Amino acid sequence: MRINLLGAVAVAVLLTGCAAEARSAVPPEPARAVTSKIATVKGPRITVYRSKDGQRQRTITSPNDYGATRVFLVDRDEGEWLRVLLPVRPNGSTGWVKAADVTLAETAHRVEIDGRAFRFTVYDGDRTIKTGKVATGEAGTPTPPGRYFFTELVRPADPAGAYGAYAFGLSGYSPVLKSFAGGPGQLAIHGTNKPSAIGTRASHGCVRVSNADITWMAKNLAIGTPVVVKG
Repeated sequence: MRINLLGAVAVAVLLTGCAAEARSAVPPEPARAVTSKIATVKGPRITVYRSKDGQRQRTITSPNDYGATRVFLVDRDEGEWLRVLLPVRPNGSTGWVKAADVTLAETAHRVEIDGRAFRFTVYDGDRTIKTGKVATGEAGTPTPPGRYFFTELVRPADPAGAYGAYAFGLSGYSPVLKSFAGGPGQLAIHGTNKPSAIGTRASHGCVRVSNADITWMAKNLAIGTPVVVKG
């Protein structure tokens, strides 16, 4: 897939006869904010290590193939070292990078895809802020469960085409297709010109949402936002 880069309760319940207990009760603590750290590569390339001992694993360039500045989702922050989720095969691969080589930011947003219910949910911390229906991969080209993140936001040249108004690239890849439409079989969440297929297994592994939903995501979610796909 090659398409043009986007330039860019608490509810108090009072029961009869329980007024005294209610007045003396300790109010519940507010819900804990759920945040994730996003590491943005500072220079034109970054060295990824197998461990904090300094054994080199690979070098990854920035920007990526779509022209987007390279980002990673931080899996563990140990001060001078960060374990990050890598946008490589096999899905779920991790490596260590030096904190000095990246800029850190936080997001409270995350996206969860429920493949069985054909539904997505966007959270801001513990609060649901958006839901909608999805299409997932067909039986022969399934959408693989896993933990991913947005790697780039692209805007197709034809918004009435198969990828819809926008597409977010994901850090994962099809377990079946090693290449597809000139690309490496990278997964994505994107719009569609076939909204009637939403709510079914219809894709080659990508997650399809309505053009209205992907447009909302494009306006509200940052590159690096974590995405969890459940089978």
